[in-house]
Amino acid sequence: MQERPKRILLIIGFIGSVIVIGLAMYIVFFTESPSTTSNGEPVSTTETPTGSLTPSLDGTPGSGNGLSTTNDGTLPEAASIADGGITKTITLTSAPVQNTTLSKDGNKINFYNEDDGFFYTIDKDGNIVKLSNQTFPNVQSVEWNRDAEKAVMVFPDDSKIVYNFQTQSQVTLPKHWEDVEFSPSSDNLIAKSLALDPNNRWLVLSNDNGSNVTSVQALGENADKVDVSWSPNDQVIAFADTSSIVGNNSTSGFDTKVIYPVGKNQENFKGLVVEGFGFSPSWSPSGKTILYSVYGDYSQGKPLLWLVNGTSASMGENRHSLGINTWVDKCTWSSETIVYCAVPQNLPSNAGLQRTLYENRPDTLYKLNLTNGRNEVVAIPERDTTMSNLSVSADGSSLYYTDAFSGQLKLIKLK
Repeated sequence: MQERPKRILLIIGFIGSVIVIGLAMYIVFFTESPSTTSNGEPVSTTETPTGSLTPSLDGTPGSGNGLSTTNDGTLPEAASIADGGITKTITLTSAPVQNTTLSKDGNKINFYNEDDGFFYTIDKDGNIVKLSNQTFPNVQSVEWNRDAEKAVMVFPDDSKIVYNFQTQSQVTLPKHWEDVEFSPSSDNLIAKSLALDPNNRWLVLSNDNGSNVTSVQALGENADKVDVSWSPNDQVIAFADTSSIVGNNSTSGFDTKVIYPVGKNQENFKGLVVEGFGFSPSWSPSGKTILYSVYGDYSQGKPLLWLVNGTSASMGENRHSLGINTWVDKCTWSSETIVYCAVPQNLPSNAGLQRTLYENRPDTLYKLNLTNGRNEVVAIPERDTTMSNLSVSADGSSLYYTDAFSGQLKLIKLK
């Protein structure tokens, strides 16, 4: 072929290629995707960008295990009744509450409202009634009796009163009495009488109006090592954490110490051998067993729950770990054999030594069956929640708690 025709063909081929490429680019970048298919059905235009993170469910706790999805790939909805997964919570109060306790009938919660100084009771449907028309401004702490009809109130200046909500009457207690609690029958009080002179510091008992005071146990310089805790069976009134480490337990391999129960009538009960530090007790409803938390090297410094016999005949026997890392004051007894506990998620090592650094961790609700030793997750609150002051209604249908973030009283339906 001669040179001129060849050159013309090359030019034509080049122009054709440019046209084809330009047309292809126009189709890719400037034409819209069809809004319907050939049979008239709409085409979805929502896509998950490649390489982007999947959005998380708002407020779900970060357990580190991820959330399971339903068969269609969507996240599960919060259950209205606790079934072991994400569970709805019901907010009962709009304002923060303090000093909550289960009412006498076992189905309502008594609480103090710092904003107006009144005490109220509220049921699971949110119906609120004043317990008294008298106001109590700036109450610092409250200790209720067993039936939630009387309360020891402490004020910022250390003044203290006992108020009877049934008779709407009050009596004043000595300012130097500390850690005042009611007896199981509610007819008596126990307190630490802390005089300026250590030789005059005693654990004392009195009537519920502060009269007829009896000294039970000298405290001296150890008042801060004595934990007032009157047993439901009326045998033990306190625990003394006054011993040092007694050595390594050859059976468990843990460092151990002895906690001394203080008898109401000055009985010499057998000491409780515990593994670790930070002993804090909670009596079962009958007083037969003691739930407590301690921490040590064996638990990586995390608080660990233990159970032990607590009667005068079997004190200290059948001690065993429950394998749950939480503090005992985040637990509540539902019956003699069932305990519910708020367990912090992803609790780090040494949390027991510095609780204030980790007390706002979101919690998961566990049920502990002390008969068969089974621990199970009951509920994961639908939003990250730190739970405190747990109480279970008498019929076992509702669990009340205070949200540590908002201070509001909330509820989880158990059945």
